[in-house]
Parts: sequence; structure tokens; C-alpha cells
Amino acid sequence: MPIYPVRTTVGQESLVVDILNNRIKSETLPIYSISVIPGLKGYVLIEAQDELTIRLSIANTPHIKGQGIVKGAVKADELGGLLESKPLMQSIKEGAKVELIAGPFKRERAKVLRVNPTKEEVTVELLEAAVKIPLTIKAEHIRIIKE
Repeated sequence: MPIYPVRTTVGQESLVVDILNNRIKSETLPIYSISVIPGLKGYVLIEAQDELTIRLSIANTPHIKGQGIVKGAVKADELGGLLESKPLMQSIKEGAKVELIAGPFKRERAKVLRVNPTKEEVTVELLEAAVKIPLTIKAEHIRIIKE
């Protein structure tokens, strides 16, 4: 099946997916999948029978930019680098700057002190804290900050 990239407002990709999901269910359109790729900001990938189906589904949808479909269909092998999953523990290195995304210190920035791949935990030190206390948290509760 062909996959079509649809241009959206950056940061509103999930909202567009929710709107399209509701439209697909109510109108029973032949759309097979909708994907939001974390590394691909401002785009939603839609797998459908043909381009006309996509155009019907995105018509009058908020946060769709321009004509919607960026170019024709894209083959899945062209998206290989975006669709590969990378093990989380391999991407976390000691000394990396991270943001906590869950727990009592949510939205705090920290520095990775130690990585425990067997337990999938990291020990971090909060950057803005007055007293430097190491915290051990699950690796899934952090997001690496690109600087």
C-alpha cells in the first residue's frame, strides 16, 4: 500500500491524527494506518488505497498545511531510517543532558551520571537544584536533549 506524507502544523501532529481517526470511523474511509514519527516534525504519514482517499479525508481538517500531501506516495523502504526502532538504553550516554518527562521532577533538566542497562535505569543529577542529589529513575522517564 502507498504511504503519503501529509504536512501539518508542527506540534499538532497528534491532534490531526485524532481528528482523522474520528473522520475515518464515521465515514468508513479506506485508510489503513496513520503514523506520527517522533523525529519527523510537522508531518503525518498516512497509508491508504489511493491519493484521492487521502485528499477526501484531510479536506477541511484543521492544522493541515498547504495542499496537505507533500508529494506522491512514498515507499516503505524510503522511510526505513525513520521507522527503525533504536534501543533506548544504547542511546543514553553518561554525561548526556536529559529532561525528566514523568514523576515529581517532571520538566526538570538533569545530567546522566550512571547508566544501568540491566535494570533499564539511569542515575541523574538535577541541573537547577541547589543541592546536588543523585536520583535513580527508569530510563523511559527521560528524554535526551539535543544541544
